[in-house]
Amino acid sequence: MENVQAIKQRFGIIGNDIKLNRAIEKAIQVAPTDISVLVTGESGVGKEAIPKIIHSLSHRKHGKFIAVNCGAIPEGTIDSELFGHEKGSFTGATQTRSGYFEEANGGTIFLDEVGELPLTTQVRLLRVLENGEFIKVGSSKVQKTDVRIVAATNVNMFEAIEKEKFREDLYYRLSTVEIHLPPLRERRDDIHLLFRKFAADFAQKYKMPTIRLDDEAVVLLNKYRWSGNVRQLRNIAEQISVLEQERSVSADTLRSYLPDYKPNLPAVINHSKSDTDFSNEREILYKVLFDMKSDLNDLKKLTLELMETGDNEQVQEDNKTLINKIYGSDSESEESYDSAEDIDEALEVLPLNSPPALPNHNSLEDKYHFAEDIEEEETLSLQEKELELIKKALERNNGKRKAAAKELGISERTLYRKIKQYDL
Repeated sequence: MENVQAIKQRFGIIGNDIKLNRAIEKAIQVAPTDISVLVTGESGVGKEAIPKIIHSLSHRKHGKFIAVNCGAIPEGTIDSELFGHEKGSFTGATQTRSGYFEEANGGTIFLDEVGELPLTTQVRLLRVLENGEFIKVGSSKVQKTDVRIVAATNVNMFEAIEKEKFREDLYYRLSTVEIHLPPLRERRDDIHLLFRKFAADFAQKYKMPTIRLDDEAVVLLNKYRWSGNVRQLRNIAEQISVLEQERSVSADTLRSYLPDYKPNLPAVINHSKSDTDFSNEREILYKVLFDMKSDLNDLKKLTLELMETGDNEQVQEDNKTLINKIYGSDSESEESYDSAEDIDEALEVLPLNSPPALPNHNSLEDKYHFAEDIEEEETLSLQEKELELIKKALERNNGKRKAAAKELGISERTLYRKIKQYDL
């Protein structure tokens, strides 16, 4: 049995990808048997090489090898092409004709694009796979054939079965052994190697110097998605070999030959909804509530620390950032405190000359009892906050309702209704 490297050299297969090597190994292993093989993979990956390997290593290697593209034969004549027909069986049948299965008797038949077969033809093919029997079109005589069937498809067979475009029993007959060839984008290390091979072949064919890629062009070559796989890469190499005067190809030159070039990188999606951080009335209310909750929790913390320590100056020193957050700036008027004196003035709202008497309890729940009382005294109105937001938006936009509504993230009609409600 020949090894993988020898098979590659014999059939001109380029690449060292582990998935490619595994596919060739499976082909070598199943070749001596007569079991059916299904080769899967995207269009252009080189599926036609696997049936040739299987046939050449089998005991049928001296028989015929017939390759049939099932997708290229019209539905009305495919039965005649595969199984033959009798004279006069249909219009134009002026003589008896042998089909591919009869001609390939004792050899191998390769059914490329087998997923494109009509359902009626699939029934006939299933019978050939089961017992080697077929009937010519227009005949009633059953004939026998001894062929090895290797099929290939780029169709997702399970989806085709679910859509009832392919028979499930035929799929399992064909795929006794399934060999999958990876797409070129999964064989990154082989891309430049294949390009160099194609470039050398075309240089010899057209009698011209071999083209070479610079470093940036090689990087671009490897990043490209290659949806057409090896076939597309070969075509690009041929185009550049024929059309380019310069034998050294830059990244810009290569990019001009790559259709719809897009790097194989994740796309960045912009999720921003509008120019402001809220887009409707509900979000305005949520924002106000979250801000209130945050400020209230900060006040709880500061008040509790004052009650526990009783040291007003030390608390001010330790909580400058927190105090400045609560009292130090007004987001609507864009004013801030620039000095410690300003902070002291702001703190006049919390005059605590001596710590209040705390209940003689040790539980944490009792300590927070007074902080919860503060929450009841804080009665900020959502309507007042909404009114302030609307006033500020109108002021910033010189009374223009359309611009103010856009800033608030509400419709102009809704803003007009709010203005009438608050009598602005």
